[in-house]
Amino acid sequence: PNILFAISDDQSYPHASAYGCKSLKTPAFDQIAREGILFTNAIAPSPGCSPSRAAMLTGRYPWQLEHAGTHASSFHAKYLTFQDLLQSNGYHVGYTGKGWSPGNFRVSGRTQNPAGPAYNKKRLTKRRPGMSANDYAANFYDFLAKRPKGKPFSFWFGAAEPHRGFSLGIGIKSGKSPKSVRVPAFLPDTPEIRSDILDYYTEIEHFDNHLAKMIAKLREIGELENTIIIVTSDNGMAFPRAKANVYEYGIHMPLAIRYGTAFHPKSTPKIPSDVSKTAKKGRISHDLISLIDLAPTILEAANVTHPSAKSGKFPMTGRSITSILTSSKSGIIDPSRTAVYSARERHSSSRYKNLAYPQRCIRTHKYLLIHNLRPNRWPAGAPQKYGKGSYAKRNEKKILGPMHGAYHDIDACPTFTFMKNHRNDPKIAPFFHLSVDKRPKFELYDIQKDPACLKPIEDHPSNNNAKSRLIKQLHVFLRKTKDPRILDGGEIFETYKRYSRLRQFPPPDDAQK
Repeated sequence: PNILFAISDDQSYPHASAYGCKSLKTPAFDQIAREGILFTNAIAPSPGCSPSRAAMLTGRYPWQLEHAGTHASSFHAKYLTFQDLLQSNGYHVGYTGKGWSPGNFRVSGRTQNPAGPAYNKKRLTKRRPGMSANDYAANFYDFLAKRPKGKPFSFWFGAAEPHRGFSLGIGIKSGKSPKSVRVPAFLPDTPEIRSDILDYYTEIEHFDNHLAKMIAKLREIGELENTIIIVTSDNGMAFPRAKANVYEYGIHMPLAIRYGTAFHPKSTPKIPSDVSKTAKKGRISHDLISLIDLAPTILEAANVTHPSAKSGKFPMTGRSITSILTSSKSGIIDPSRTAVYSARERHSSSRYKNLAYPQRCIRTHKYLLIHNLRPNRWPAGAPQKYGKGSYAKRNEKKILGPMHGAYHDIDACPTFTFMKNHRNDPKIAPFFHLSVDKRPKFELYDIQKDPACLKPIEDHPSNNNAKSRLIKQLHVFLRKTKDPRILDGGEIFETYKRYSRLRQFPPPDDAQK
C-alpha cells in the first residue's frame, strides 16, 4: 500500500468537526474518519514537536532516542525511521512542509530529513495572513509526478499550521462566531481568548483544505483505495497549560485512519472508489493508542521487517494497531491496551543554561499520573531573563528584564499576554498561576471527570491505592525501556546541544538546578 501521513502542528483533541467541535469545519479529516476509523484516545509521545515527531517516525519513546528525545537537538542515523525503511525497500518517499523539526539532522550522519527528501518548491500565489506560503497540495502533486512507474509511495504532509503565530482576528473576519467557542476550562472565558481560539480553528481548516486536495488527487489517479491515510498532530494547541505540558490538552491528539483495501486479504475484491455504498463506515475506537504505534503499523502493512529483528538494536517499542484497523468492532477493540506513556524534556530556551523541565506520565482510560522530576524548576520557564525582548542584545546581557517577562515554554500569544496583563484581577489570577507556578512531584487527575486537569486528586487513603499503583506502573515501564531519568537521574539530557538561539537567564537558586 501507499502511505499518506498528514500531521498538523499543535492541534489538540477534540478540535475537529468529527469530534463535534463547533465553529470548526474539517471535512477532509471527517471523510477519513467516516470511511475508516476515528480514534478518541490517541496520545502523543511528547507535548513538543521535535521529540514527538522523532518518536512517531521511529516507533520509540523520546527517552529512547538520546538527542532526538529533546527539542531542537540532533537525530542520529542509527535510529531508523519508517521513511528510511520504506525507502530502502523500494518505496518512493518524500515530505512537504515540516518534517522532523526543529533540529539539525546533518550533524548525526543523515543526508536528508528523517521524514525523507523535501518537496517544497511549489508556493501559493496568494498567501493567507499568518500562514505558510507552501502549496502543500501542489508539492504532493509534484511528488507523485516524480514517482517511478510501479513504485508504491510514502509521503509525509507536515503542515506548519496551526503553529503560532496567527493573524490576529482572522477567525472572526472569516465569519466565525465567538459564541460557538467552547473555551477549555484552564483558560479564562473572555472575548480576547475566544477570538484567539477562532484564529487557531482557522489555521486547522487551512491544513484540512490541503488534505482534501490530496485525497481528491488520489481518487483521480485511482490510488485512493491502495493508500493508507493517517491524519493526526504532533502535540497540543499552543495555549498556556496545553502545548509543552503532559496534561490532556498537551498530549491528547486527533487521529483518523483510512486504510482502503490495504489490510484486506488478496482474495477480497478492491473496494470501488464510491466507498459510500460498500465500505465500512464510521467506526470509532476508544482504545488507548500511542502515536509511536503508527510506525510499526505502517511497516507491517508494507511487509517491511525492522532490522532489529536480526540485530536486536534499537527495536520499535510501539505496538502495531493492525488488529484494530481490521476489526469490524467499535469501542474498546483491544482490551490489552491499558496504558500509554508520554514524556517531556527541554522545550524552548527557557531556563539558565538551557535546563529542562523533565516530565513523565502514564495515561489510562480513567487517570493521568504525572511525575515532575525536577519540581523545583519553573514549569513554563523562568519568570525573568536578561534583556527586554525575546533575546538579549549585546548591550543587554547584564540587564535584568521585568518579572513575568519570560515563561518562554508558553508560545507568545494574545491569550497569555491577556493573562499576564490581568494577573492581578481576581478572576484571571487563578488561570495565570495554573500556567506558570511550580508543581508538586506527582499529580494525579481523573480525566473522565476533569479533562482540563484542574483538580489534582488529593492524597487520601481512598485515593492512595490508585496513585501508588500508577507510580509503580510508570516506573516499572520506564526502567524496562531504559529511561535515563529513572536509571541514573538523566543528567545526560541536560548536555544535548540545542541548535536554536539561546536566551540568557540569571543563575537559579541551588534548589532549582
